[in-house]
Amino acid sequence: MPRPGLLNLITDVPGLLVGHVTDDTVRSGATVLRTDGFWAAAVDVRGGGPGTRETEALAPENLVGRVHAIALAGGSVFGLAVADGVVAALSAQGQGLALKPGSPAIPVVPAAVLHDLGNGGDRAWGLEPPYRRWGIEAVAAAAREFALGRVGAGRGAMAGHLPGGLGSASLDLGDGLVVGALVAANPIGSVYMPDGHTFWAWPFEIDGEFGGHRPQGHAPVVDPLPEASRLADLGRLQPGVNTTLAVVACNADLSTAECKRLAMMAQDGIARAVRPAHTPFDGDTVFALASGAQGLGDGRARAVQLGRLGSAAADCLARALARAVHEAARGG
Repeated sequence: MPRPGLLNLITDVPGLLVGHVTDDTVRSGATVLRTDGFWAAAVDVRGGGPGTRETEALAPENLVGRVHAIALAGGSVFGLAVADGVVAALSAQGQGLALKPGSPAIPVVPAAVLHDLGNGGDRAWGLEPPYRRWGIEAVAAAAREFALGRVGAGRGAMAGHLPGGLGSASLDLGDGLVVGALVAANPIGSVYMPDGHTFWAWPFEIDGEFGGHRPQGHAPVVDPLPEASRLADLGRLQPGVNTTLAVVACNADLSTAECKRLAMMAQDGIARAVRPAHTPFDGDTVFALASGAQGLGDGRARAVQLGRLGSAAADCLARALARAVHEAARGG
């Protein structure tokens, strides 16, 4: 029977570390996921207003298709500078591609950002936004255990009209394969059913990890955009103001193209946990990583295993989204 890993975090996938920087004055932050090598990777973007960097390097038809780290941040376009700090920090440690003897190491660090500039934080930073520095600090802070809720890239996030946050979950499939998800939840849609208490992701919950609420009765789900007027009053019905940023990871020996399929399947986890999802106002972006430690075999058996991993990744992402909002509501 599949169960969460020891920590119920994405770092249950061996070889991953996560570091946060949280600034309560700016009301924003950054989250960096480090790998212990050059992992196969891909990305799938479903939202209509994404903010990304180096995603084309992960296209299956292009040369690289691998990463040394993934950077997530608030700050909209300013937050993309987090990746600059991560690149500098990793290169200084000798991590990255060495294309010529004596030249600096070149880390591959794709990034994605969410918009949290309208939440009242102090952004009088002039010509020195803090995001590059946060990237350096997040690399230094990376560890197997990390906080959830209003931290890191989820510090300034909102989920509909409620506080969003940073969430994670994992699943040990029981045969050597481990899958995990990390998410910064800032969707325009609601994570709750019409009762306002039960998460849409409730069927996937394990051991009460996000409160254990279950639906009472069967309230009709007929409104395609619940509380649209309230969201408009909050200024959230604008392209790029909302998004869900996620990373899913496993320890299988996937190619870049197979990672793309993993990311595509994992996007269903957002649709399971948020209603509506992938709107023109969101920038929903899912990265998928694979360490290569566990073989999957060949032929049809390999395709079956890839489908199993993708389904597990979607479940983990749905659970991580609910955990993000649950921990934010608890003050995490």
